[in-house]
Amino acid sequence: MKAASPLQGSCLCGRIRYEIRGRPLLMYFCHCIMCRKATGTSFATNMQVREEDFSILSGQDALKAFRSSPDELRHFCPECGSPVFSRAGHRRGILSVRCGLLDGDPGIRPAHHLYVAFKAPWDAILDGLPEYAEQPGSPDGR
Repeated sequence: MKAASPLQGSCLCGRIRYEIRGRPLLMYFCHCIMCRKATGTSFATNMQVREEDFSILSGQDALKAFRSSPDELRHFCPECGSPVFSRAGHRRGILSVRCGLLDGDPGIRPAHHLYVAFKAPWDAILDGLPEYAEQPGSPDGR
């Protein structure tokens, strides 16, 4: 059996290019205020991958990071503003990659919606996926 090719992605201007080796762990929709503001959209489609499976192919020196909370750094391209991935202390060894930058099909689909307590008022969730007020397992999550 032939090994799967690495999944690749890039920012809007192409300055930042990356690849993911290995199968992504989870895809989800996040409606938190930080994801909404970071993407300029109603929600972000994110994918969790093991940090050791992720590598920047080009543009590492250009990549910038913004600390959106004490626990999380959001990495982005300073040229075009594309959000690339985030790293959080509570997810040691796991990165959250923004799916809109993928060049191909990751082979998985979203499993649920997170932080729907903060979703945009004009956004209607109609796909039937599980919805969590915050993060599953958090004190305020369902």
